[in-house]
Amino acid sequence: MVQMKNKIGMLLMEAGVSYNKQKLHKAWYFRELLATNPDINEGLCSLLRVCREMVVRLQRTESALVRSLERDSLLVDRVERLMTIPAVGPITALTWALEIGDAKRFSSIKKAISYCGLCSAAKSSGNTMQRTPLSKQRNKHLQTTLIEAAKMAPRNSTELAMLYDKEKQKGNANRATLAVAEVGGLPYGGRSWAAEFSGGGDE
Repeated sequence: MVQMKNKIGMLLMEAGVSYNKQKLHKAWYFRELLATNPDINEGLCSLLRVCREMVVRLQRTESALVRSLERDSLLVDRVERLMTIPAVGPITALTWALEIGDAKRFSSIKKAISYCGLCSAAKSSGNTMQRTPLSKQRNKHLQTTLIEAAKMAPRNSTELAMLYDKEKQKGNANRATLAVAEVGGLPYGGRSWAAEFSGGGDE
């Protein structure tokens, strides 16, 4: 769905059409844009409508799937607990629960973070510390979901915003986002994360 939304934006940019990024995927704005913008010809209009219809169908499918999973007795309590963590909504919570399975299978939180692809080794030389690339031995889907959530987290949490700003001052915005994804939920999620690993180790 995200790819299809990006395609709509790309088609408009390639045609030189000005639009409001925040409103583009709102139904009323999209209809008005197609009806009133003189830079959108008939061919482009038809293509954009097809893309929009696909986005709507995907949204409906996703919503139905989420509602079904949220009613699952084995997931309800866990998802509700995870959603108390800043920036964790139903999609992120469900993705975590389904991809991780029983969190107690990890002997430590560090191993779970590694499985999510959110940590890398650090090499030190003198007074400098350098991070190596993230390991390829990770759950790529879960990694992507958590990083996307981390991009939103500073908007919803003062503590995570401070963490992001602190890391960003070191000169790397991507590393700052990763820092939020890697450790942000753990200290600020409190009991929610602790309950996930109640049977695991501390290190």
